[in-house]
Amino acid sequence: MPSCPEFSSLDAIAGWAETLPAFDRASAEAAAARQMTLTKPPGSLGQLEALASFLAGWRETGRPVIDTAQALVFAGNHGVCAQGVNPFPQEVTAQMVANFEAGGAAINQLCGLSGAALTVIALDLDTPTADITEAPAMSEADCLDAMRRGADAVDPNADVLLLGEMGIGNSTISAALCHALFGLDAADWVGPGTGSDAEGRQHKAEVVSRAVARHAGLSPIQVLAALGGREQAAICGAVLAARAARIPVLLDGYICSAAVAPLHAADPALLAHCLVGHLSAEPGHARLLDALGKTAILNFDMALGEGTGAALALNILRGALACHNGMATFAQAGVAGAESAEA
Repeated sequence: MPSCPEFSSLDAIAGWAETLPAFDRASAEAAAARQMTLTKPPGSLGQLEALASFLAGWRETGRPVIDTAQALVFAGNHGVCAQGVNPFPQEVTAQMVANFEAGGAAINQLCGLSGAALTVIALDLDTPTADITEAPAMSEADCLDAMRRGADAVDPNADVLLLGEMGIGNSTISAALCHALFGLDAADWVGPGTGSDAEGRQHKAEVVSRAVARHAGLSPIQVLAALGGREQAAICGAVLAARAARIPVLLDGYICSAAVAPLHAADPALLAHCLVGHLSAEPGHARLLDALGKTAILNFDMALGEGTGAALALNILRGALACHNGMATFAQAGVAGAESAEA
């Protein structure tokens, strides 16, 4: 199993896709061939069949299983909150981490239901990143350290990795990352977050616009350090470590997708092993998925974060593999298949 490259330079990450494991087409084709033998009309399970083949290609087997599902939720605080972009104080981040650890949050319930082992990792909550309207959020060294911490949290024996986040102010950070990487107007990427009204969203857009203008001209991975947060960097590190271990990734919603946008902007192949669990109700997420070239598995009008959309979508992956591995073939069931019908 290839090890994850060293996080020694931000700009070096753009070239990692050439050295990390790639999708195994032979395994995916073997999975697709098995689908054609199962007791159902060809293609009748729709996206469940596509998901089974996707998992087969990344797990390098025609009969993938999910014995171990790992869920990681990274939490961080942001200096941009000094600009009044959030109706809640930053203390809520630590309070919610405590709630996760006590088992009282939505993510705890959904991970319990879907059979994912949840770990919550708080990243220096007492030391928020710098205010992005005044300075880079993180130095290169700080960003690389957060990426290492994310990578180190990944269980290399997991069959699938779910990623989520918690951090007051990180919807503003997400809008800034998207605006810097994909253009459009700042207002196109700003949403209500934890409850901003129309005036609050306008203020957030102005803050995002100022921050992005201040940090113009950077490479995509440098944008992560300048505008992101520790939880966004940790998510990127976890995504890259999962790729090194051939572990498919289920991203959550808007904030989680925005966290990995710098990887896509550096090289879209770096996210080839990633699925998106759900389409967030945050208005920027649909635009972001278009930019990333990805389609969400679910659309339930959720916008909670925490990894909840990823945890819910894990049940869909389990359903896909239950059918793929458990259904009888036409020969096993003694049912006439397409070839017999044509004869």
